Amino acid sequence: MAAAACVTSLADEVNCPICQGTLREPVTIDCGHNFCRSCLIRYCELPGPEPEERLTCPLCKEPFRPGDFRPNWQLASVVDNIERLQLVSLEGPVEENACQEHGEKVYFFCEDDHMQLCVVCRQAQEHRAHTVRFLEDAAEPYREQIQKCLECLRNERKEIQVIQSRENQRIQVLLTQVATKRQKVVSEFVHLSQFLEEQRSILIDHLDRLDGDILKQREEFDLLVNGEICRFSALIAELEEKNERPARGLLTDIRSTLIRCETRKCRKLESVSPELGQRIRAFPQQAFPLQREIKTFLEKLSFELDYDSAHISLDPQTSHPKLLLSEDHRRAQFSYKWQNSPNNPQRFDRATCVLAHESFTGGRHTWVVSVDLTHGGSCTMGVVREDVQEDVQRKGELRLRPEEGVWAVRLAWGFVSALGSFPTRLTLEEQPRQVRVSLDYEVGWVTFVNAVTHEPIYTFTASFTGKVFPFFGLWGRGSNFSLSS
Repeated sequence: MAAAACVTSLADEVNCPICQGTLREPVTIDCGHNFCRSCLIRYCELPGPEPEERLTCPLCKEPFRPGDFRPNWQLASVVDNIERLQLVSLEGPVEENACQEHGEKVYFFCEDDHMQLCVVCRQAQEHRAHTVRFLEDAAEPYREQIQKCLECLRNERKEIQVIQSRENQRIQVLLTQVATKRQKVVSEFVHLSQFLEEQRSILIDHLDRLDGDILKQREEFDLLVNGEICRFSALIAELEEKNERPARGLLTDIRSTLIRCETRKCRKLESVSPELGQRIRAFPQQAFPLQREIKTFLEKLSFELDYDSAHISLDPQTSHPKLLLSEDHRRAQFSYKWQNSPNNPQRFDRATCVLAHESFTGGRHTWVVSVDLTHGGSCTMGVVREDVQEDVQRKGELRLRPEEGVWAVRLAWGFVSALGSFPTRLTLEEQPRQVRVSLDYEVGWVTFVNAVTHEPIYTFTASFTGKVFPFFGLWGRGSNFSLSS
């Protein structure tokens, strides 16, 4: 108990006059009094004398300068020993964060060797000429470095997360494209299987008819040959019987008999008629539709697997007031009646046109435009540059030509035109009702193909550098179009 009281008395001697607690990181000012470093810093920061006046010691009121206090290593060691004695007296020996070599509590950090030191280590010869600081003082610059590193790492992590999100979206798009391609492959092969089965039935039926006709003509040929054989057999038998008669009997009606033999005429014997033979030789022509269909199938499958189907929709903010858009924005119809549409900057006010919501900055994309011009009119389709989409050209006459950033064709009643520098009327085998528009951004191709017969319509060559928007126009009562992929 006496030892505990002695330790308590010593502990009272090393209390901080400001906080009344045990000295922490003790520092000494000019008058010789000791304080906790943090307590003295807070004391210096309190509002007090004017800037030109000096601070005074909290105990003796002697003036001192804030930057003049110095660490008291020896007193820090004494405080550490007293605390250890208190712990030993109360609880017995307790392991602390002590120096492994001396068993003393670590208070200091050597900046030169980057080592944590106790009081004994601090007094050692190898550290006397080094820069040694209290742990908290030494840790502060490193905390700042850690904060900077944390900020950089967090920013880089954020960038990685952004990249992850973007790439996940890209992967999802690719998965969707693969699923779409898979669906197309299955659909096209189902269609081809149905067509092949139909063609197989047609060819087999044709062969069955040829087989039946051949058998029928064989029967007719056998009847004809047997009849001729019977007729010739009768003449032969008559002559043989005549030849065996005596001279008188032989000469009886001999002239009539010989005339009948000499004037005999064998009928024309053909097992297969020329018409049937021609049908047999022409049979390979029956496979021409099959050849064409397989060629078309391969071309279409290769094209659709090469291009990504674009699921585009019409942008009502750009639609001319005379265009009626469906609720799903996948169909448009011309009307002479103006709609009550806001006159926003994006809207066409003279050209009866509309743009798609979607834009492209790369890749290969394709979409199908189904056109209905039963009552006349015209339909324009193609792509436009972003600057046209944002340009004041929408307010006024729109010049549809590549020089103005528009690559399009126009379908009208009875003819199709490519809207180049000068419109060119195209010669096609048939008027397309479904047009497949394909964009190869990198190569710079805008291709138009009859989506039903796959007959090429026209191809523009361009050089794209910004966003490209699908573009559509209508004119004429009742004219309309719809979109599909």
